[in-house]
Parts: sequence; structure tokens; C-alpha cells
Amino acid sequence: MGPLVPFIISEEFNLVVALIAGIGFGFILEQAGFSSTKKLVGLFYGYDFTVLKVFFTAGVTAMIGVLLFGHIGILDLSVIYINPTFLTSAIVGGVIMGAGFIIGGFCPGTSIVAASVGKLDGLAFVFGGFLGVLAFSVGFPYLEELYYANAQGPVIISDKLGISKMLFAFALTAVAFAAFYFTGKIEDRVNNVKQPIPKQTFNRYAISMGLAFVLLGMMAITPDYEQLLQSRIARAEQQKKCVFYEVSAEKLAFEIANNHYKVNVIDVRSPEEFEEYHIPLAINIPLEEILDRKWERYFKQTIKPNYFYAESDTIVKKACLLARFVGDSENYILRESVSQFEAMFQNPQPPPAYASKQEFNTYNFRKEVAYKMENLVEALKNINQPIVQEPIKIQGGCS
Repeated sequence: MGPLVPFIISEEFNLVVALIAGIGFGFILEQAGFSSTKKLVGLFYGYDFTVLKVFFTAGVTAMIGVLLFGHIGILDLSVIYINPTFLTSAIVGGVIMGAGFIIGGFCPGTSIVAASVGKLDGLAFVFGGFLGVLAFSVGFPYLEELYYANAQGPVIISDKLGISKMLFAFALTAVAFAAFYFTGKIEDRVNNVKQPIPKQTFNRYAISMGLAFVLLGMMAITPDYEQLLQSRIARAEQQKKCVFYEVSAEKLAFEIANNHYKVNVIDVRSPEEFEEYHIPLAINIPLEEILDRKWERYFKQTIKPNYFYAESDTIVKKACLLARFVGDSENYILRESVSQFEAMFQNPQPPPAYASKQEFNTYNFRKEVAYKMENLVEALKNINQPIVQEPIKIQGGCS
């Protein structure tokens, strides 16, 4: 549930959802016949390919669902955990598990299903699995070099092949449906079945295949969530329908000095520029990170107004537009550049003796506000550290 927590599903509700999903998964495996060793090993002997069909169906469905949710902006694909690849140990472990699957008739997951419905062979397999885990734990110091051999980090097949995720999804879906067809032929030959595929079964396969390719095709030809936002922003800029609410440097400085807890001051420059100088109590959200899910809390809230600033008028306006399309927050931009703000409050120049009363009042105001902001920064040293709601990459999976 990692990419959905805590943005879609709360931390508190996460385990409840996981429990319900686990029960549902176990129920589906049992209904598919995966508590029966006869059905499971049929894959290796050619008389029953239910295992291949179920897992191919689950994999393709999950793949299309993940791509679709990522395409429309519900799921953040960047936080999905990818198991690191240790090629040597993966091959050795695959051989051991494959041999155990053929001899014992179960994989780790299906043995739990069989044990849960009271089958003795399932219980024996689970007990053997625990012994294997214990033996591996005790012997790990001797196996550590083998375990970590040929480490390749998180590997994504589409990246390794140098193709897009969408092209790989098309290819894998085509392979899945081809596998369904040819394994069906093999089953018929081994089981000596000479009847043609029932029309109802053929129609189900055709509808499923059509729906899968339609969804993939729609994702391939339509812009994703981020592209759609960028397009809307470009169109709004081109049509000159953008309305920006500007505030002066004096107004923003007054808000920081007197109402700092009621405003968010956001620096959209690079981290290096932010470190060199930034407006007191500001947080740094670079322009290219505005759409990152970890910053959504600043743009979806309607309590504190956001004040954006940068050196360039173009950058600060684009950041404000992005925030407007992301959420419902009240957004303002600083009329002056950050260097102008620095000059006005970091080192205010006293007016000449012949200056007007207004100029003296402005100078005194800037000095007073600068002093207040300096004291606030000292008193609230950690306030300029933004609260980042980092999504956690959940590690795990099913064997």
C-alpha cells in the first residue's frame, strides 16, 4: 500500500486495508484451486496451466492499474519500491524454489493457503519452510558473499531494454494473451480434449484483451496528469487570462514580522540560491518540485495564503500557476525580486537629510520590520525547515 499512504489511505487505516486485502487474496487463491498440489504442479506436466493464467492475469491487471493511476495522478510511481536485484542469488534461489515447487507441490504463498484450510501437506510444507528460513538465518555468514553477489540495484526491465514503460506494457500484455492461447492448446493435447474453445470462453478472452489494449492505447495517446497541467498553464499564459495577486515587499515583510504563523513564504529558486540568501522564515520548494506529491499539503490547504518569490518574474508566476492548478490554496506573488527585497530590508539605506517625511517613515518601517524578522529567525530557528511529508517505500512482496 506504500504509494497510497499517507496521501490516499491514512497510516491508521493502512493495516485494516492490508488485512482486508490479504483475506481477499487468500480467498481468491483458494477459489482458483491453489490449495491443491495437483492443480499447482499441473503447470510442470502440461495438463493444467491455471497457475500461469492466474498469475499472468494478476500481473497484467496490476501493471495496467498502476500505469493508469499514475497517468491520472492518483498514484506516485516514483515511490513504488523496487526490490534490488542480486542476480546470482536470484538464480540460485529460483532453482531451489522451483525444485521445491515440483517436489512439494507448493510455493510459499500457496502453502499458507493450503495450511489455512487444514490440509496436512500444506502444514508440512509451511513447517519445512520455517526450517529453511531458520537454516538460512544460521548459515547466513557463510552465504553472505553469494547472497550479495552480482548486485545490480533496483532493475526495471523496460529501462534495461531501453524502451518506454508503455511499450513494455503493450508487449507483456500481448505475451500474456498469446500464452493463454498456446497453453490452452497444450492442455487440450495433453488431456486429449478435441472440442473447440467454448464461445462464451472465447468472448471473455476477447473482451478482456480488447479492454486491456484500449486502456493502454488511451494512456499512450493522451497526456498524463503532469503534461495536462503544463498544457493548461501554457494555454493560460498564451491567452493572457492569468490573474496574479501581487503583494509589495513591505506588505510581505509586515506579514512575516507580525503574522508569520498565518502565512507560507515559498522560495521557488534552486536550493543553492536559497542557501545563499532567502527571505526570513521562507521555505524552499524549487519550481521543478512544485508538482511533487510531498508538497501537496501546502497547495491543497485553504488556511494559510502562500507567498511565492524568486529572482525572475517569469519563474514566480509559473510557480503560482502550478500551485493554483494543483490545489485550492490562496496564492500571491512578490512584486519585487528577492535581491530587491534583500536590499530593502537587509541593508536599508538612510534617506538624505532633505528627504520627505514619507521617505523617513519608510526607512524607519523597514528598519523596525528587519529587526523583528531577525529576532523571529533567532527565536524560531527551525521554522524555515519545511515539513516534508515523505511517502515511505514499503518493502515486501509475495514469493
